[in-house]
Amino acid sequence: MTGWRLLLTRPAEESAALADLLDEHGIHSSSLPLLAIEPLPETAEQRATMLELDRYHAVIVVSKPAARLGLERLDRYWPQPLFGQVWFSVGAATGGLLEAYGLDVSWPDSGDDSEALLALPRLAEAVAVPEPKVLLLRGEGGRELIAETLRQRGVQVDSLELYRRYLPTYPAGTLLGKVRSERLNALVVSSGQGLQSLRQLAGDDWAELLELPLFVPSPRVAALATQLGAKRIVDCRGAGAAALLAALRETPSPHP
Repeated sequence: MTGWRLLLTRPAEESAALADLLDEHGIHSSSLPLLAIEPLPETAEQRATMLELDRYHAVIVVSKPAARLGLERLDRYWPQPLFGQVWFSVGAATGGLLEAYGLDVSWPDSGDDSEALLALPRLAEAVAVPEPKVLLLRGEGGRELIAETLRQRGVQVDSLELYRRYLPTYPAGTLLGKVRSERLNALVVSSGQGLQSLRQLAGDDWAELLELPLFVPSPRVAALATQLGAKRIVDCRGAGAAALLAALRETPSPHP
């Protein structure tokens, strides 16, 4: 694995934690955050939703930022425990934040993506009630597949959009310049939006970057990468560090 030299594109704090873990495994990485996070102001409608949180049969949290911001509001409006309510997360890292708070939370054992979450037997059990209601804590426009699939199953799904992601401003040529100067040989994205930001920032340099292996978190993002012309796509089947490390072990690193 030590032949890999990765470009990480997650938000700065997440990239720093991932870089430390990769370094422990002898893997070089460099960070260029392509998603910055901005909390959204709370609306009166969102406040009313939080005050009626106990009417939902399940709460689904799609990301660590959604967990952190959601727990802030939970602490504000529900200082007493919510007994009997089941929470779900897309991945183990997000689930760990909820579990540490004391919530009854479940997440997929393998594959931290929307598809794996939707396949959880406990989620099916939670919504196997008359007029099931689920609350989705997410970023602006995030995880539409979860909401759409649950609605097809007859579930009422409400969403609290707690933050938005945006592409930070970088000078033209920053992306390719970093890849060349640090001799990076693979790109890592953790979401479809991150991939779109990668394409946007690359601009006219996209054709050259397409020659590099591209590590993606799910079949859905892999399909998007194919549409964008990526030639060497590695589906990690998860956005977490463990999934990336497993994919790196299974994929031969490029020659120096």
